[in-house]
Amino acid sequence: MEQVIASADTTDGVYSLEGWQHGGKWFSYEGHAIFSRMAGHGEPLVLIHGFPTASWDWSRVWPMLVQQHSVLTLDMLGFGFSDKPMAYPYSIEDQADLLQGWIEGLGLGTVHFMAHDYGCSVGQELLAREQEGVLQFHIASACFLNGALFPEVHNPLLIQKLLRSRLGGLISRGLSRRAFERNFRRLFGSQNPPDRQDMEDFWHLLTYNNGRGILHHLIQFMEERRCHRNRWVGALQKARQPMRLISGTADPVSGAAMARRYRELIPEPDVVSLRNVGHYPHFECPWDVFSAYRDFRKGMQ
Repeated sequence: MEQVIASADTTDGVYSLEGWQHGGKWFSYEGHAIFSRMAGHGEPLVLIHGFPTASWDWSRVWPMLVQQHSVLTLDMLGFGFSDKPMAYPYSIEDQADLLQGWIEGLGLGTVHFMAHDYGCSVGQELLAREQEGVLQFHIASACFLNGALFPEVHNPLLIQKLLRSRLGGLISRGLSRRAFERNFRRLFGSQNPPDRQDMEDFWHLLTYNNGRGILHHLIQFMEERRCHRNRWVGALQKARQPMRLISGTADPVSGAAMARRYRELIPEPDVVSLRNVGHYPHFECPWDVFSAYRDFRKGMQ
């Protein structure tokens, strides 16, 4: 099944970054402070953000989702307002431990999740764990947005390749705002690019708590995706719960090619394609993402 949507824009209910932070709470993981937010009523929906940003990515779709769901999100370790320890073995598996422990600690028996980019790999790992019977909760559905679900068709930017190289530490610590903006803007579609305040906020999240100093550690997830490719792709192929891919087709990193690969490898693939939308569909066209997700959940009833 596939749908194609021409993007529409809405900015109603957008949270400022300051307001987003003030509305959150912190909890401890391995001795480190983790920023989280929870709101709404209904079945629990866990939002899992991408690299190199944070849970604030969801701020534009958040007001719509909380009308129908109990929505939970956090900044993973090393991201956003959470702690960013320098000497830490960052990994997708550890971030999945963080999410799993958080959900189980809240006593949630069933959750849905929506994941983007880096968060898609975390979601795949959680699906694999459920299939192994090691989770204390059930994943009722999974929705993915523009992530490298299949590493063989992932097309990283040059800056991402450099961060993974032997020079990664130098490039990470020396990353200027101008270089960040130049590369980050390439990820967005032409219709709703980030404005000046958006870029200010993204930069603030990146540099908060000396975030530039660990980018070269965080980005090693690209190698993890290759190493765990069979496990994580297999988790998608063996999944019994409903799944949907919402794809911004103008994304140069994990857009149209990723959606094609999803249709090739996933049984009865459910794909919604958003035209003229880049790597951050939930930020660029929140109403379209909400509509696609709402229809997905209605289809489960």
